[in-house]
Amino acid sequence: MSEPIQTPAAKPAARHKSPRRRAREFAVQGIYQSLLNGQRTELILAHLRENEQFGKADAPLCDALVRGVLAQHETLDAALAPHLDRTLSELSPVEHAILLLGTFELMQQAETPFRVIINEGIELAKTFGGTDGHRYVNGVLDKLAQALRPFEVSGRPGAAPD
Repeated sequence: MSEPIQTPAAKPAARHKSPRRRAREFAVQGIYQSLLNGQRTELILAHLRENEQFGKADAPLCDALVRGVLAQHETLDAALAPHLDRTLSELSPVEHAILLLGTFELMQQAETPFRVIINEGIELAKTFGGTDGHRYVNGVLDKLAQALRPFEVSGRPGAAPD
């Protein structure tokens, strides 16, 4: 009796990207555009909306993220800088855009758990960044989360003082 022929297992289907993930992907692209050429926010958002895939994104979230990051760019850089091992000018524009987005969400989107923000940053870096960029983004956002959301990160009950 011969053994049955083994067939390779089917690769899992590509994971469906949520509208929120797509919104973050478009937001990173918009932030990147701003870092490279300083385009106005409205022009960046109009350009993003022209993409045929934009309809699958959470458009209000994308708009809020792009507007928020670009309006608070200097404040976000100031919060981010102490957690870097290099100067902001030495970051790749892709990593800088992802870190700005993660910093904004950690500071301004309290309803989004810090672990989700870090994971999204890692996934964005895997999609858009260099070979080990996701590791760098992970380390920086982890340090930043500890500084900005100490109670949430430590798992201790309570909230930061008013």
